[in-house]
Amino acid sequence: MLNRLKEESVAPVRITDMEVEGGHDVDDKLIMLAKNLRCPIVTNDYNLNRVAQLQGVPVLNINELANAIKSVLLPGETIEVRIIQEGKEFGQGVGYLDDGTMIVVEDGRSHLGQTIPVIVKKVLQKAEGRLVFASRRRLLVNA
Repeated sequence: MLNRLKEESVAPVRITDMEVEGGHDVDDKLIMLAKNLRCPIVTNDYNLNRVAQLQGVPVLNINELANAIKSVLLPGETIEVRIIQEGKEFGQGVGYLDDGTMIVVEDGRSHLGQTIPVIVKKVLQKAEGRLVFASRRRLLVNA
């Protein structure tokens, strides 16, 4: 992945094994190295992110960047999702969107292995990512 970044990135990417004097742990050394090289840190580590920001080092948080490009889902919206596993609660099924967002579907367990239409009920945005709760969309048949 690093080689791909190096080859395909429009921004310069440099891989180094430079030693940093001082620093008690890996995070301290990364922050000191970023300061010395005057470059940002790219991470998904929450603690490293906060400590680096406090020390004036620019941080690109991978989770925040990923969340910025995810599609917007609104309550009441209908989407299709493939149910691939059981949920934690009785009757739940779990599926994922292409961007990795987990969707927990009420009454979805009986549809394991199937792609079904669901209605978005609630969207929770957390630092770790987005979680969507949905219910099966029941089709009404006019008899």
